Amino acid sequence: MVVANCQSSSSEKTDSNESVSHEMCDSGLFFDNLIWMTTEDTAKYLRKTVNAIRIMVHRRVLRARKFRNRLYFRREELDELLESSFLQGGI
Repeated sequence: MVVANCQSSSSEKTDSNESVSHEMCDSGLFFDNLIWMTTEDTAKYLRKTVNAIRIMVHRRVLRARKFRNRLYFRREELDELLESSFLQGGI
């Protein structure tokens, strides 16, 4: 995947001389352009492990779609999940 406008100290050059960065970009820049996310992308986005994401799908906390033996998640649904969950604190 090519990430444009990313400032990184370590990047690789592809055949078309476009800069490709590996996990060095600001996560907001990377995730802004995604609509569908893989399990690995979702784990990074929610700051969980891949296994935790699979458990959340099994418990029906997260809604996933399966295509060719891969799970995909909509970023909008993940954002809604984060927005709807809040911590009720107090003593």
